[in-house]
Amino acid sequence: MVANGDAGEALHAHDAVRVIDTAREGMSLPIIEGEGSARAVLWPGNGARFRSLHLIDIGAGGSTRTLTHENDCVYYVIAGAGVVVDVASGAAQPLVEGAMVHIDAGDSYRLEGATDGMRLVGGPCPPDAAFYALAQGRATAENEA
Repeated sequence: MVANGDAGEALHAHDAVRVIDTAREGMSLPIIEGEGSARAVLWPGNGARFRSLHLIDIGAGGSTRTLTHENDCVYYVIAGAGVVVDVASGAAQPLVEGAMVHIDAGDSYRLEGATDGMRLVGGPCPPDAAFYALAQGRATAENEA
């Protein structure tokens, strides 16, 4: 939202207040193993420059593949329960509805759904270009490993 006469108006003329329909918008992200789905809801493909938000549904016993980002990452558990696994140490920490998890830049992790699965929203900040390259079939050999 830009106010009239704002000094930053010329620099950010393309900024706008938008409502994103999370039920219909977003690019599918191929990061789920087992039951579930993941979508980029807010990402550079729809104009986000500094933040990404992914909607992730992990079914019972499902998980994300091992993920690593160049920058910090945060997820909020909307519903259900599961664990976040620190891949380097193997340590698993429980996640329940209302929990938030912060992952440092460069740390490898995996999100796993418990008996009833888990729904999360979050992602790396700033956006991780590798996520979107993978989804668009442009993954590098490093991303495929």
